[in-house]
Amino acid sequence: MTPEEFRKHGYQVIDWIADYRARLAEMPVMARTAPGDIKAQLPAAPPDAPQSFEDILRDVEKILVPGLSLWQHPEFFGYFPSNASLASVLGDYLSTGLGVLGLSWQASPALTELEEVATDWMRQMVGLSAAWNGVIQDTASTSTLLALLCAREKTTNYSLNGGGLQAEQQPLTVYVAAHGHSSVEKAALLAGFGRRNVCVVPHDEKYAMRPEKLGEMIREGVAAGSRPCAVVATSGTTTTTAFDPVDAIAEIAKQHGLWLHVDAAMAGSAMILPELRPLWQGVEEADSLVFNPHKWLGAVFDCTVYYVRDQQHLVRVMSTNPSYLRSAVDEQVKNLRDWGIPLGRRFRALKLWCLIREQGVSGLQKRLRRDIANAKWLAEQISAAPHWRVLAPVRLQTLCVRYEPHAMSGEALDAYTLAWCDRINRSGRAYLTPAILDGRWMVRVSIGAEATEREHVARLWQWLREEAEQR
Repeated sequence: MTPEEFRKHGYQVIDWIADYRARLAEMPVMARTAPGDIKAQLPAAPPDAPQSFEDILRDVEKILVPGLSLWQHPEFFGYFPSNASLASVLGDYLSTGLGVLGLSWQASPALTELEEVATDWMRQMVGLSAAWNGVIQDTASTSTLLALLCAREKTTNYSLNGGGLQAEQQPLTVYVAAHGHSSVEKAALLAGFGRRNVCVVPHDEKYAMRPEKLGEMIREGVAAGSRPCAVVATSGTTTTTAFDPVDAIAEIAKQHGLWLHVDAAMAGSAMILPELRPLWQGVEEADSLVFNPHKWLGAVFDCTVYYVRDQQHLVRVMSTNPSYLRSAVDEQVKNLRDWGIPLGRRFRALKLWCLIREQGVSGLQKRLRRDIANAKWLAEQISAAPHWRVLAPVRLQTLCVRYEPHAMSGEALDAYTLAWCDRINRSGRAYLTPAILDGRWMVRVSIGAEATEREHVARLWQWLREEAEQR
């Protein structure tokens, strides 16, 4: 494709995406395809001869789009939001079009330095002190793995330089919240701790970690011969957006010499609102922290910011320095290859930088406050309706709800809940995600798509009642 052909087709792609966003509300939110439907419409072998880009774009429209669940739809209330603000989309286009890599500072100086600026902007926006240094990773899952690798090496005095974990005399233990994300356990397994050394701390009635139980479990583990290594606290759990008491957990971690990592994947973006920062009080005592601007904030996936207080420790754990990547300025710059797992990195900072500049902090704050207000409004409607329950505190924009008809409980109520949720999803009118809470199925309503206004939330409440209350 020549530059002139690229110009022509690039305009077509931009126009197509603009039209797609404009008509999203008219389309079904959830894909209605059966397994294998999309694959059956695509050739089994690659084309031998070139094909026109018009044909490619036509197949995107006719074959691929019907097989997508539409995360940017105003009636998307599933999972957590994964917004893709159009300013960030353009930043992502710029990154891809420039086609540069950040193997080192020297490989693309602006890539590294813009990332330093963008992560420091985010640090200031969420109210963290200047003691923190940030880097952009792909996901919170990768960042939590990095945190546990750093914890492991701190506890063992850099066992990676010797025999590794198999040379340690005592098993290392990691303490996690009962409602923590599944990626935390996966990270612990990948870091070599082993499932039997991942200790799940009980939660309270608000689904937050109980610090006194954490202290008890650490003492019991030490008495049994294990060596405490790390604790992962969650600010905004996946099921209920519960907040573990970071300040109390940090005090216990300090007493026992544990690394404290705070997983704020979704809720971290909410800390651009000063009124919400008490929810993660004590975060300045943590060793590492992660949150995802590619969720609620609006940066295009993938864009996770990972912050550490001791950057030299991270670099010592992760650094590689082959001769072909060395330069005369290495002592003066950040080589971000030493801040994570991959050697190469894309120009992710562009999409975050474009988003913050185009929206401004006040614009981002206004949208998040809108979503929180809509969630509180819906919680009030549900709480006032007969047989409806809001099952967990509504701290941010996610509600856990259930309709409980008379004389229905247990497995019968589970089946009923899943059925009415599935009817709404299959109708294409909205998208919700069921989940288990306290051993029983309920429905999560996650408000936060960029296009979602009060009218969409009110319409959802009408649909919830229509589907759930019919018997």
